[in-house]
Amino acid sequence: MDSPRVRIGILGLALLAGLSAPATASAADTSAAPPTVEERRLDGAAPQEILRRSGFDAVAPAFARALGGARSYAQARGLVVRQGAALWQRAVDRAQGRGPADGGLSRDDDRPLYWARLAMIRELRLWEPSFGLSDAQRASLSTELERNSRGQTSVRYPCGGALKRVLVTGFDPFTLDRDIRISNPSGATALALDGTVIETAEGRVRIETVVFPVRWQDFAEGTVERALKPVLPKVDLFATVSQGRVGRFDVERTNGAWRGGFPDNENIGRTETVPVGDPASQPQWTSTTLPYKAIVAANTGRFPVYDNTSVTEIPAGGTDPVVRADGPTDGSTARAGGGGNYLSNEIAYRATLLRDRLGLGATLPGGHVHTPVLQFGTGNTDPATGAVTDPEFVRNRLDIIAQVRSILTVAVDASGDSAGQEDEADVS
Repeated sequence: MDSPRVRIGILGLALLAGLSAPATASAADTSAAPPTVEERRLDGAAPQEILRRSGFDAVAPAFARALGGARSYAQARGLVVRQGAALWQRAVDRAQGRGPADGGLSRDDDRPLYWARLAMIRELRLWEPSFGLSDAQRASLSTELERNSRGQTSVRYPCGGALKRVLVTGFDPFTLDRDIRISNPSGATALALDGTVIETAEGRVRIETVVFPVRWQDFAEGTVERALKPVLPKVDLFATVSQGRVGRFDVERTNGAWRGGFPDNENIGRTETVPVGDPASQPQWTSTTLPYKAIVAANTGRFPVYDNTSVTEIPAGGTDPVVRADGPTDGSTARAGGGGNYLSNEIAYRATLLRDRLGLGATLPGGHVHTPVLQFGTGNTDPATGAVTDPEFVRNRLDIIAQVRSILTVAVDASGDSAGQEDEADVS
């Protein structure tokens, strides 16, 4: 996911007072909070086709029925946690060849997870249980649904040091008002690789993955740090991954402490210094510790891979932004990292800053990888008339997933045996 340079229709639920079974409610129900911008896209033809053809159209209605049986907030919370985690596992299983895959939508597709989650969030927003639910409780349930359906609570590595440990992050689809059919190859990669084991010259490697929303506010509220802080001390390598430029991979050398304001999935833009704790010790720049030279030199797939060193800075004593091809100068102020100034740059900045604040900068390889833009096939580029999938679209996504896997293999081999090896069964 780059700066502007690049760049599940299930109706809601309302419970009738005193009844245990859910009744159907209109998405325009005046007793409920208004739908979010993301939810308003849900009833479009493309999201509905994606849900139907993946079988994920059944997820939200089943969730609504289950909510109807909750008799307390505690029961509702347990239900939300279980069903959120089940949605993530269902998406992972589908991506990795387990379970049904009817409807002609390829298994590598990340979009059913995104739209099914939104449909569940809408059911939760419209739910009116007989026992009452405060705004704070509803918000807490929504947060639990988000975290569990994004794999953020299920990062687990086997005990012992026999397997190296790698963490990979991905993103939801974005720029949906430009083309609502959009898929994000970083999210698809997360589903394809979660819980898998790869063979490297350094031995077997277990990969765990999580996915993040494309929303400025979630990042400002610390979603990245909450998910990654317990995990980074336990892994041997991490890579934040997002969609970047057309036709190429980039290993981003430098990340900047600046938000450029490009609208997120809620159509909100924020232009400001990246908000993190302890701003007095906040650097303007952080750097990758991935073995970028080895990654760039290796034959990892059909797309070229670049060591991207460019940044946009305001030089010390200056007032105007300057693009520098060879990285930031001393004392400069960030305006864009190599990966731009959108949420891809921000997750890279936050993850590498967290690495450094945990005292892991000298030992833990980690940084950001931008994938190529996932493109539809020739003749299927018009969002108004195009199909939700095509053979070239699927091939491109599969090739990107395979190349990320190959890049991770090279990164582990080149990094050697220098990262933490603590024996923890559950590091989430």
